[in-house]
Amino acid sequence: MDEAVKALVVIPTYNEIENVRDIVTAVLETDERLDVLVVDDNSPDGTGAEVQRMQQETDRILLLERPAKNGLGTAYCEGFAIAIEKGYDYVFEMDADFSHDPKMLPVFLKEIETHDLIIGSRYSDGVNVVNWPMSRLLLSYFANIYTRIITGMPIKDATGGFKCFRTDILKDIDLTGIKSNGYAFQIEMNYKVWRRGARIKEIPIVFVDRRSGVSKMSKNIIYEAAGLVWKLKFRTLLRLPL
Repeated sequence: MDEAVKALVVIPTYNEIENVRDIVTAVLETDERLDVLVVDDNSPDGTGAEVQRMQQETDRILLLERPAKNGLGTAYCEGFAIAIEKGYDYVFEMDADFSHDPKMLPVFLKEIETHDLIIGSRYSDGVNVVNWPMSRLLLSYFANIYTRIITGMPIKDATGGFKCFRTDILKDIDLTGIKSNGYAFQIEMNYKVWRRGARIKEIPIVFVDRRSGVSKMSKNIIYEAAGLVWKLKFRTLLRLPL
């Protein structure tokens, strides 16, 4: 990869004071071409203030402070818009809780050279999830089969959140119009880039459930995703814009 190439790792946070310094440091140490954007939703535990302190140590950290908890999807979309505005070549989605291994970032950077979207897949090579209860694992696994059947996307892990986009493929998408969250957001973004003819590749990762803090999973996230796949399908059948 050209040394001039730059990538932005977008990390949404809400009450991640236990993780944020460690995860940002780990990302920056992985590759000098990576910068980090923390999108913090006014965390009452001081996550944003901790990031501000880190900004005094390096110019590779950006911080977007939002006034309230506005959801994962809009956090990423605002991060994507910043990546496009600032001229980054690639933009990552990544969790703050070490569920996604920073050591995989160079693999993504290599693969994105010849693709438009790289997905860190829990299911492309068997099932690679650690510390999840069986009920959640089965829910996730069969949700992806359901998504693949309804939408037709040839993606085994459409709900995963460790991803790298070429920013050029995002420029054609109305990011301000995306309001979905959680699983639904991941499915929607994958579907939109897939319908635009994106070159997509899944690479196997090991997903380890968060090492500290509280999971953001809820029933609403599941219901939203279940309904979204039909919405996307019908919009395509009716030839409505995506």
